[in-house]
Amino acid sequence: MKKKRSSLYLHHAETGVAPRMRRRYDTRFRVTPEYRGAMPDIMDAADAIEGAPVPIQQVGVSGFRLPLRFRTKGARGATHTLETSVTGTVSLPASDKGINMSRILRTFYKHADAVFTPERLERVLRSIRDEVGAPGARLRLAFSYPIVQHALRSGLSGWQYYAAAFEGSMGAAGRFRKFIDFDFVYASACPCSAELAEHARDARGCYTIPHSQRSKARLRVEVKPGARVAIEDLHRHCLRALRTEVQVMVKREDEQAFAEMNGAYLKFVEDAARLVYAELAADKRIHDFQVTCSHLESLHAHDAVSVIAKGLPGGFTADAMEFSGLVC
Repeated sequence: MKKKRSSLYLHHAETGVAPRMRRRYDTRFRVTPEYRGAMPDIMDAADAIEGAPVPIQQVGVSGFRLPLRFRTKGARGATHTLETSVTGTVSLPASDKGINMSRILRTFYKHADAVFTPERLERVLRSIRDEVGAPGARLRLAFSYPIVQHALRSGLSGWQYYAAAFEGSMGAAGRFRKFIDFDFVYASACPCSAELAEHARDARGCYTIPHSQRSKARLRVEVKPGARVAIEDLHRHCLRALRTEVQVMVKREDEQAFAEMNGAYLKFVEDAARLVYAELAADKRIHDFQVTCSHLESLHAHDAVSVIAKGLPGGFTADAMEFSGLVC
């Protein structure tokens, strides 16, 4: 009787003779359904689980990139096509060894031609959950979003780019939650330094310059079910709250205007957090939020930081302690 062909590992184990290996890539080989069906899958092994047989809350893939279209708040139907870094994860029951990672990518690619909004993630998450067979799933799309910025006085304009992300989550019960992350870079002139500078001029006729620095506010908001919030909405909230956004196109009149604006809107890092809080709390479309601010001090060798959350029971907290990602 002809011996049934087996994998190289089993052949070696049964005969004690290692098969002769061919060191070349066979360009003519084609995979047939029968060949694919006979390929081993360690996920099917009864004793495959290593370590503690416990559930894993998130397992998946991070950082696969592709160009995606994002809807803008401008003209109807207008979009930006942006390089996007995608992270997709699912929950894993204690009884399963692992997941087929490529299913997350393959499923996401079925939606790659869509126009993305936070709401669109619900449909993608349901597809991933069904395809992988997982109770829960999460998805994050990170990108750099462009908005035209007009100079303060010269009439020039240029593109300002903002680090942003859409995130969605879906638990075993099928409840969908949507989040937006948004970074806003601004200048912060110190109120204390400004007062001391004016004192030196008045008391001793000494020319002085108050210290100011590039600063960043990082927003994380959860949008209410049924509501829609655009990147442009979060940008407007930050601009209204903080005023002194860093500039793209600058002539002398714009630089002078920026100096005047910083003098008009002095702020400590505590002020910045509370100003953004007031804007976000007034937006009825936003269910919850966290704001992290970092002022990259020009006076000190360290930064000034502040974290604030809306304060909902069981909601976001202000427990951030890692601020290196706020360097700008």
